Amino acid sequence: MGVGAVPMEPRIAVAVVTMGTRPQEVDALLASVAKQDVAPTRIVIVGNGCPLPEFADRLGLPGEVTAIEVDENLGCPGGRNVALRRLREFGDVDVVVDLDDDGLLVDPDVLRRVRDLYAADPRLGIVGFRIADEHGETQRRHVPRLGAKDPMRGGEVTGFLGGGHALSMEMLAQTGDWPAEFFFAHEETDLAWRAADAGWTIRYEPELLLQHPKTSPARHAIYYRVTARNRVWLVRRRLPLPLIPVHLAVWIALTLLRTRSVGGLRAWFGGFVEGLRVSAGERRPMRWGTVWRLTRLGRPPVV
Repeated sequence: MGVGAVPMEPRIAVAVVTMGTRPQEVDALLASVAKQDVAPTRIVIVGNGCPLPEFADRLGLPGEVTAIEVDENLGCPGGRNVALRRLREFGDVDVVVDLDDDGLLVDPDVLRRVRDLYAADPRLGIVGFRIADEHGETQRRHVPRLGAKDPMRGGEVTGFLGGGHALSMEMLAQTGDWPAEFFFAHEETDLAWRAADAGWTIRYEPELLLQHPKTSPARHAIYYRVTARNRVWLVRRRLPLPLIPVHLAVWIALTLLRTRSVGGLRAWFGGFVEGLRVSAGERRPMRWGTVWRLTRLGRPPVV
């Protein structure tokens, strides 16, 4: 099968990474997967440094659930890479749907819609879901466009949300998997930029709803440090050299304007320095044509 070629009805897998702290939420999520009108070919659950119970029998899930326990918490991107490796071993999946362990598929046709989107477009790489809380509210930061207020406006975009999305396995074979060393923060942007640079389309589809509790990313103790470190790593890996200082200068200014906590600023700049000092890994900068494409789509890669 050539690059970009998928079956008429792409085979869907569902992958969930959990640290074992939300057993009731995971049960509810998997029950919502069981109610989908198109059953997934595979369901993979990764226990990130935690044991996992048996799922399928008690939740009425279609088929066997593959439970994988890893000895340590690999972070969200590392855990998702574990799921991807197992799915490749099975060899019978074309699209993987990643869902946060505290999310919920409210509508029963989400997987069918995903299948139909990929069947209609062989160059579709990533589909981002709409994230909304139990009251139907979507936080501004969850709308994948600069300055956008309308969460119901779909179409081609430059990025996607980690909480709920679909990825083409054919695309991942070309771009590579998640940047596991990021652990948390900006891993979606790293993957999105690689996908765009390889010519794949990223779409935001608001009809694909993942219900998710309203949260703040700053709830994580490592948020400020890791966010800054990973931003530096991101641009060192993916941007043409002239754009790196521009991007970092913009985000230093935005951080100074937005962050009200002295401790948060101290942690952020500590992470910034760490990002400069520690190796960012591979450097594969995007082409200037990709810079222009992202700019035309409304988000130049300096913001």
